[in-house]
Amino acid sequence: MKQLAAPVASVARMAAAGLSGHGVGAKLLILIFHRVLDGPDPLNADEPDAATFAAQMDLVRGLFNVFSLREAAARLRDGSLPRRAACITFDDGYRNNREVAAPILAEREMPATFFIATGYLNDGRMWNDTIIESVRRAPESFDLRHLDLGLHDLPDWGARVRLVAALLGKLKYLPSPERITTANAIASVVGQELPHDLMMTDAQVREMAAMGMEIGAHTVSHPILARIADEEARQEIVDSKRRLEEILGEEVSTFAYPNGRPGQDYGAQHPGMVRAAGFRAAVSTARGHCTSAIDQYQLPRLAPWDRTPERYALRLLRGYLQQDPPAVA
Repeated sequence: MKQLAAPVASVARMAAAGLSGHGVGAKLLILIFHRVLDGPDPLNADEPDAATFAAQMDLVRGLFNVFSLREAAARLRDGSLPRRAACITFDDGYRNNREVAAPILAEREMPATFFIATGYLNDGRMWNDTIIESVRRAPESFDLRHLDLGLHDLPDWGARVRLVAALLGKLKYLPSPERITTANAIASVVGQELPHDLMMTDAQVREMAAMGMEIGAHTVSHPILARIADEEARQEIVDSKRRLEEILGEEVSTFAYPNGRPGQDYGAQHPGMVRAAGFRAAVSTARGHCTSAIDQYQLPRLAPWDRTPERYALRLLRGYLQQDPPAVA
């Protein structure tokens, strides 16, 4: 995604038709990221590296008016959202958000919103990263039969990528304690220390806010809210807000549902919990664009990815035309 001038010019012409409307009829596109890597990583191939992310942001800046989610949601409510509006959001709280993504955004004077799972700050590690980093370090013959997870030959990166995908799929919807226990058992087979510096520190969260980035909440331990008791879900939501406000000394007003698929990862009761906790807007991972008619506690997002700037831009535009049902009954 190096040569951007021609693609931006050509897509901007298409955007004039596809990204029309302002005020009450305006559309908002919210983009979702998780990490921006120092360089390509075969086990995180869908995550952009710094050069790719910089190119993507140049493209986004050429097509859109970029706002923090807090400001965009307020403009949706009062009808002042301009045409070609977009937000950039990050989930989870990875350290490379501060070290790699934030400087790229700041250089371009582009705000973004970073949703933090507070329980992993200061040297924590999410269960999925325990899986990824275990498979990265696993021997070529990786025996997980005692965990009923099979015996795996890992001669190359392709085999490791496939195993990561299989293990994440098997563990994702287990009860949280079982999921963590199993991930740790897989790590113990590897017998090597795994990294403890993947997530941000409290100080880095404060640095992000000082750079003009918005900080939002993403629960404490990143549970699938639909799979836990309502009182536990309510506590996860409330405690994440409280912890971030303690770190920042200011209000935290936006929230992202873990995993975020309406009706599968969170239920009809959870938007009300988010509202009652004092948040003013929340995002899901339903695909598509936002309008003033959409529930501000279930705003859809888009995760565009492609290898060329032209296709990437077309995916952005398609987000204005294609939309999943954004709400749960």
